[in-house]
Amino acid sequence: MDLAFLHPLYEHPGPWASVYVDTSRHSGSTHQDRASTARELARDLREQGADRATCHAVRAAVEELALSPEPLGRALFARAGEVVLDPPLAAAPGGSSARWAALPHTAPLLDLATEDPVCAVAYIDRAGAEFELRGAVGSREAGPPRGTADPDRPVRHFRLRVENAWDHNAAEIADALAVCQEETGAGLVVLVGERRARRSVRERLPHRLRDRVAEASPGPGGRLLDEDVERIREAHLRDRAAAELERFLAARTPDENGRTRAVEGVSAVAEAARDHRIDELLIRPGGPDTRREVWIGEDPDRVAVRPDDLGSPGEQHPWRARADDALLRAAVETGAPAVSVPSTAGGEAPAGGVGALLRGD
Repeated sequence: MDLAFLHPLYEHPGPWASVYVDTSRHSGSTHQDRASTARELARDLREQGADRATCHAVRAAVEELALSPEPLGRALFARAGEVVLDPPLAAAPGGSSARWAALPHTAPLLDLATEDPVCAVAYIDRAGAEFELRGAVGSREAGPPRGTADPDRPVRHFRLRVENAWDHNAAEIADALAVCQEETGAGLVVLVGERRARRSVRERLPHRLRDRVAEASPGPGGRLLDEDVERIREAHLRDRAAAELERFLAARTPDENGRTRAVEGVSAVAEAARDHRIDELLIRPGGPDTRREVWIGEDPDRVAVRPDDLGSPGEQHPWRARADDALLRAAVETGAPAVSVPSTAGGEAPAGGVGALLRGD
């Protein structure tokens, strides 16, 4: 997951209110239920020591969700009487919760938020393609590049023209699709059509998109249903997480010089964070190290198991924070992505639930 959207949370000091609101349950009394949830969450924050202004801001924001069509849930991060960030959730959080702490509790977003809100779907045939953008807000067309085959020619010549024109068409479709993905920021590209056509376009896509492509056969009416797109997106994210874990397992094996390109355990990962060497952060939800308390300083890269290891002589007032939240803050600062690793994959790797792929020297 690209963590850049979390930057606003680390531009201001804490403490922070981190609230996860479950909006997946709907009934005739939804408005009253939201109001009750808002009061309970504000009360929980107040009991944890949150200031009244922040409690009031959270309560108002949760009450407003009664008027929104949010289908699954929303996260709210607030401080000093203001909701700073409120990303929608791609999965229901299984109940509403509130936490008051030195850092925003962002770790649940790895499983609850989506990194691929927009999906570019390309419906391909031998005459060209039509592009469609699919995401949480629905779908819209993205332009139909057309081909050059001439159906009025005799059958023999037409078949030859199709072969020649198709090579040209596939290249044009791939180029146009690459531009579409770059302009829209689509996290996934889905090629829909006959197998040979899909393969021809896929082979011509730029290398940077190779791990962002999925394929599908046409659905009813030649189009993909919303549930088809969501199923493809979820499978794609699972495959990417499995691939990153495999890369991590290979990287922790020493090379011929005895060096490894991966570390695991909160102490080793914290050291890598201080040295700005995290290339990708891996978090296994529920791992014992994820909940472990660490020491943090004002700068995002200041995280250590012991306060003496923070490495900032002028750091007079270090704070305690959850390891996963502290390491995510450090990853955001250095532009490193993060991935949630299922506990069923790779045994109990990374050890303790926290690991990192390292940048080269």
